[in-house]
Amino acid sequence: MPSQSSTQQRNAIIIIGILFFCFGFITWLNSTLIPFLKIACQLDNDIQAFFVTSAFYMAYFFLALPSAKILEKVGYKKGMALGLFIMAIGSLVFIPASYNRSFPLFLTGLFVQGMGLALLQTASNPYISIVGPIESAAKRISMMGICNKLAGVLSPIILGAIVLKNAQSIENNILSATDPLIREGLLGQLAQRIITPYIIITIVLVLLSVFILLSKLPEINNPETAETPGIPEKNSILSFPHLLLGVVCLFFYVGVEVLAGDAIGTYGKAMGMSLDITKYFTAFTLGAMLLGYIIGVFAIPKYLSQQQALLGSAILGIILSLGIYFTHGYVSITCIALLGLANALMWPAFFPLAIDGLGKFTQIGSALLIMGIAGGAIIPLLYTSMKDKLFIPNELSFFLCVFPAYVYILYYATRGHKAGKLKMAVLKSGD
Repeated sequence: MPSQSSTQQRNAIIIIGILFFCFGFITWLNSTLIPFLKIACQLDNDIQAFFVTSAFYMAYFFLALPSAKILEKVGYKKGMALGLFIMAIGSLVFIPASYNRSFPLFLTGLFVQGMGLALLQTASNPYISIVGPIESAAKRISMMGICNKLAGVLSPIILGAIVLKNAQSIENNILSATDPLIREGLLGQLAQRIITPYIIITIVLVLLSVFILLSKLPEINNPETAETPGIPEKNSILSFPHLLLGVVCLFFYVGVEVLAGDAIGTYGKAMGMSLDITKYFTAFTLGAMLLGYIIGVFAIPKYLSQQQALLGSAILGIILSLGIYFTHGYVSITCIALLGLANALMWPAFFPLAIDGLGKFTQIGSALLIMGIAGGAIIPLLYTSMKDKLFIPNELSFFLCVFPAYVYILYYATRGHKAGKLKMAVLKSGD
């Protein structure tokens, strides 16, 4: 019969898994919203459309540190419930936005959703890392990744089937409409397709918030950093260079993950592919990520250490980046989709590596890492800007965004995650 502590740990993992499914579903709706809002709001170019990802992911940058302060006051459990409720408010904003076809209002809703997710992620990622042994944290995060990416596979398919049904013919009809009233009517009908899905999402988020609040999710304390005789105690988050380098690593990782998931459809459309086909491309990327997470559950730490998983993922990312640039058509698209496999084990690997040994600084360290999620706002926008403003070829624009990122991740996997720890090891050996 399992002990009470093991039962509590299992229940906690199940509850956090539900949360990861939830914010995975919300996050990967952006891949559908980008082409949908470009048509419904009559945006001029892909740069404007990719403000969807910018508004969503920049919320992490601004709200991560306040989220850490909130968690210090209310704890992990209430923080997660509050994050879900804020996400529900953001989802509710989509209703007036759709009636008015207001792109700024849509972006406001996305930013508020990102605020809630910043709080939720700041709480849930360190929670799942320290709810059990740190050595198996990557395995637990891989399990969360399965929940997250399973939702990510489903969300663009479900929302795409609703709001982008016959999208190419609708876009053609709107472009060919000469009567302004007919054109406005078509745009209004398209925009209002999104109302029912977001009403459902709002209700589910509110119910889940109440469920978390009433659940028996155990509150956990941050581990204390063990003091070593003769070594001064660290009294600042800036004393952990492996964390600071990890923030940069996470910035690049989230940027290329969002690029591979949300921009793959835009990449295909730039090649002349139909919107009716490209709307499903995100599901391929997330399917590859799902496979990677399943591998992580079985391989880490039994066959692979967290550092080895990150190293192998970075090398695969570099190889696929070269494949994207040197191939064309569906082969190039396939390389982008397979970036999902390269990206899958990165978050599970470097998040535990980055927060290892932070002790009382775990919450603030997690918040700094969550700020790195802003890479999802910057790198996709960089891709569209190079493609549409600087007129750099589509394949080269994508390559210039992903290749340097994977090179840096390779550095973090080999040396960056040890920064500061090597000095500590030398000091210890000198005692």
